[in-house]
Amino acid sequence: MQSSIRESVRNMAGYMPGEQLNTPDIVKLNTNENPYPASPRVLEAIRAALTGDRLRKYPEPTGQTFRRAAGRVLGIDPECILIGNGSDDILTILTRTFVPEGGLLVSPTPSYILYKTLADIQGARFQTVPFTPEWTLPTPWPVSDAHLTFLANPNSPTGTALGEVAVTRLAQEIRGPLVLDEAYGDFAEWNGLGLIGKVPNLIVTRSFSKYYSLAGIRFGFGIADPATVRELIKVKDSYNCNVLTLAAATAAMEDQSYYADVRAKIMATRGRMTATLTELGFEITPSQANFVWCRRTDRPVYPLYEALKQRGILVRYMNYAGFGDGLRISVGTDPEIDRLFTALRAIL
Repeated sequence: MQSSIRESVRNMAGYMPGEQLNTPDIVKLNTNENPYPASPRVLEAIRAALTGDRLRKYPEPTGQTFRRAAGRVLGIDPECILIGNGSDDILTILTRTFVPEGGLLVSPTPSYILYKTLADIQGARFQTVPFTPEWTLPTPWPVSDAHLTFLANPNSPTGTALGEVAVTRLAQEIRGPLVLDEAYGDFAEWNGLGLIGKVPNLIVTRSFSKYYSLAGIRFGFGIADPATVRELIKVKDSYNCNVLTLAAATAAMEDQSYYADVRAKIMATRGRMTATLTELGFEITPSQANFVWCRRTDRPVYPLYEALKQRGILVRYMNYAGFGDGLRISVGTDPEIDRLFTALRAIL
């Protein structure tokens, strides 16, 4: 059986998600989940979906009810929306659609490590372009002939974000599609939705795992021109989103006032984290996401990661060639962050 597995799959390392230890005594600050519960309207929608015979029947293949709701809220044509089983599903569909075997996928670095995995699965080449020391893109962009270019904005692990001018310039400098991966876009000062229809090679992807507190439900969507979405629908699984997921996502999208309040809490806690972690000797990159990127020059950070884990606090240790290592710490509730501060003071 092993000899029948594609060589590119045998040779790849595979994507490693953050640790998922969900026992009650664990403070989980390593995978950027929203620390607050989803809208009560989400639970009501799931309960309603469990009644009658809805689970006996297939879900809407293109999620038309969600597409109409999102179109109203976001001010876009519903035909511009592609639904997915998490935004990672959308990224996979895009890679399968645009990148041939032996093709080229490009991303800035350091950034989301799944991009390389997607290239490896496809049997494609993966090339990175380093961010500048100011966390901007080099100009001119050095790789114009990629079949697909991924740009996480805001970026992970840094939380930094580029604005309209930089994104538009990059799209104009490349010949293939530019995927603006906005998994954290709802936390940012600017997002790329307004460029759809204006920048012809732009595709935006969104996640419900961060802002909408629905990491466990698995839902995301992409936004592109309708003609491109029609081609992408050919590549996705026939029913890639189930009845409960679509009901939850639609209810969440329609309750923007609830999530605006949650966002305000997260922004306030992020500011407190930035100030206190700086006082504790960390170098903090200004973040536009729901996490902060923490580095030190006076000591290695991996022992801090281990010491926090021993105290029941999970953060993400990440190491990038040429950029060094750091701790990516998700914004938690205020009591969770207080526990983090107490532990760090004891360790340091």
